[in-house]
Amino acid sequence: MVDSLQVASDFCSNFNWLGFNSWVSRRLSLLLKSLIYTLIMNNVFIIHGAFGSPNENWIPWLKLELEKLNKPVITPTFPTPDNQSLENWLKAFKNYQDEITQDSIVIGHSLGVAFVLNVLEILDKPIKSAFLVSGFIDSLGDPEFDRINKTFLNRKFDFEKIRKNCKKFYVFHSDNDPYVPLKFGEDLAEKLNSELILIKNAGHFNADAGFTKFNELLEKIKND
Repeated sequence: MVDSLQVASDFCSNFNWLGFNSWVSRRLSLLLKSLIYTLIMNNVFIIHGAFGSPNENWIPWLKLELEKLNKPVITPTFPTPDNQSLENWLKAFKNYQDEITQDSIVIGHSLGVAFVLNVLEILDKPIKSAFLVSGFIDSLGDPEFDRINKTFLNRKFDFEKIRKNCKKFYVFHSDNDPYVPLKFGEDLAEKLNSELILIKNAGHFNADAGFTKFNELLEKIKND
């Protein structure tokens, strides 16, 4: 991927074409570099789950709301259910990995949570925070889901390293999720030393449960 900061730097270094004198040009260049750097650093990644896409549930709404707050939002598309594997998802995410900074926020939904944890294990720098919605790290007992999810789950996670690579975790779960029972959220929150944010009657936090918006998540991000 092209280094976004380098592109910004090259652009900012050429203010003379606007007719400014050298002192004004340098000041404007430094100011714009600082602004662009802040925006690039303070980005948000939203990771969808199995059988999902970045164009459904609350993801499009949240992306728009965060962009209103001047946060760059990255919503990768991962292969699912065909060709779904941790290896293929990591390959798809490789194009975005250089954009992760110490001020980045990562949001995962459903299987996207396990993927986020896999990514946090291999980062060489900590991120700001992770918001994990309807997550699980073990098989669910459903043959259809367990078959395509197994490469993400069937191993021991290094939670010590995961915790070191993220300054703050937020774990959201519902008391009536038809796919991921509450015990999975409780277990995840315990392993991450995180509070469990329980939202009643929210199902799987998807469109079927009425979640085309997710105000509770947005407010937590704003206050993070």
